[in-house]
Amino acid sequence: MAAYCRVSTDSEDQLESYAAQVAYYTDIIVKNPRWRMVKIYADEGITGTLAKKRKHFLEMIRDCEKGKIDLILTKSVARFARNTVDSLNYVRKLKAMGVGVYFQEQNLDTLKIDNEMVIGFHSVMAQAESENISANVRWGIQQRMRTGTYAFRYNILGYRKGEDGEPTIVPEEAEIIRDIFQRYIMGDTIDQLKEYLQTKSYQTKKGGSIWSKGNIYSILTNERYCGDVIYQKTYVENCLTKKVKRNRGEMTKYLVTNNHPAIIEREVFKMAQAEMARRGGMRKISDKTITEQGKYSGKFALTNLLVCGECGSPYRRRTWVRNGVNRKIWRCMSRVEHGTEYCKKSITLDEEKLQKAICRALKTAVQDRKEVMDLIMSNLSYAVTGENDVLDTYAIERQMETIKGEIDDSIELLEKTEGDKGRIEQMIEQQTNALAALREQVKLVRAKIESNETVHTEIERIKKLLTDEPLCFDIYDDKTVRMLVEYIRVQEDESIVIMLKGGITIEEKVL
Repeated sequence: MAAYCRVSTDSEDQLESYAAQVAYYTDIIVKNPRWRMVKIYADEGITGTLAKKRKHFLEMIRDCEKGKIDLILTKSVARFARNTVDSLNYVRKLKAMGVGVYFQEQNLDTLKIDNEMVIGFHSVMAQAESENISANVRWGIQQRMRTGTYAFRYNILGYRKGEDGEPTIVPEEAEIIRDIFQRYIMGDTIDQLKEYLQTKSYQTKKGGSIWSKGNIYSILTNERYCGDVIYQKTYVENCLTKKVKRNRGEMTKYLVTNNHPAIIEREVFKMAQAEMARRGGMRKISDKTITEQGKYSGKFALTNLLVCGECGSPYRRRTWVRNGVNRKIWRCMSRVEHGTEYCKKSITLDEEKLQKAICRALKTAVQDRKEVMDLIMSNLSYAVTGENDVLDTYAIERQMETIKGEIDDSIELLEKTEGDKGRIEQMIEQQTNALAALREQVKLVRAKIESNETVHTEIERIKKLLTDEPLCFDIYDDKTVRMLVEYIRVQEDESIVIMLKGGITIEEKVL
């Protein structure tokens, strides 16, 4: 004789029920002189919809196969299984072995009834009950998600449950998170971050010092670090299979902003996502390209920026050894891999000369830092608005400077005129109105840029570099180049065309 009991959750009241069931069946079997107890099989905090997830249930079946059990005592069909297929299959299997199942609530002994329809009916009702409970639970969870009251999950680095029951930041862990985001934005690859974190002996959430690429990726893509949370990224397909699927639009996702204290600024998080998208979307520069850019490389900034003006393929760093001397050069990959068949005119660049040319070009570009910022703003304004009739802010501001000069000249003329001043005053009024209209136009364009957080953040990042850093560009620096340069095109005449963020272009000879 054996008994099987189960509770479906590990809540305190359910565990008390579980203990009561074990004690109850132990007492019944021991008190019956006709029965000899083999064991009480009990699954704690396990759903009944899938038998394969119930360890002790399966152990009981194996003991039946070994001939240790003749009869199984259980409270109800629902306790035995809430899956109709599982219930009937196991009843049939046990019956074939001469093992009966007695369901107390239904007063059914499977060895004494021939009609499976009775057991099938109760099994269907049990499954329906399980599906109904699951639906109600899911609805309750979704309501809490919608209102932002769903429990915070403390399975990520940087947070712990505070004394008030709310999430609180763990300072030493938060520094790790900030370090990861900052280094990634500045150009580190996932592999480089992995090596860096392990070198620093930073601890993972589980307390280990071994970081995986998946671990780092999940940190960089987790919106909880900027204080937001997206609920229902995954969902359970149904209550029977319990298969967890990624939500790709099948279910509603719930975004709750400012849900908890942020470790990083939301703008920093968006910059990381934009950088990730940029790296992931790297493809060939033109239709003529034979060799694609491939994956992003964080070792050298020029690996991701330098392209061939002839075929559009990326340039790659190589080492030439001549007369025992190592020389670092950059060459078109189509030329390297396919010879002159696909790229006839690409040139080989000496690294030192190339870096000096880039420095000269950047030095020229930032001589007037305000002008550089104006150009960046003007080019981005067009990209943001998407309107063909929007004048770029740079051109507008040049026009405004011209009108200001004309107003000054008119005022000077007014002061010198001894006769009728009405005509000059009217002209000054017209000039002033034109200036005000241009100012309003600039204001509208800038407002559109400000409303686009991604563009605004990029502008602020470049502005900080141009205003806070002592940029002399006497020494080549990968970090600065990454921040300022969109791409560098190599021309066949041994010149390079550098496009800065925002669309500014500078041409420089590689001498």
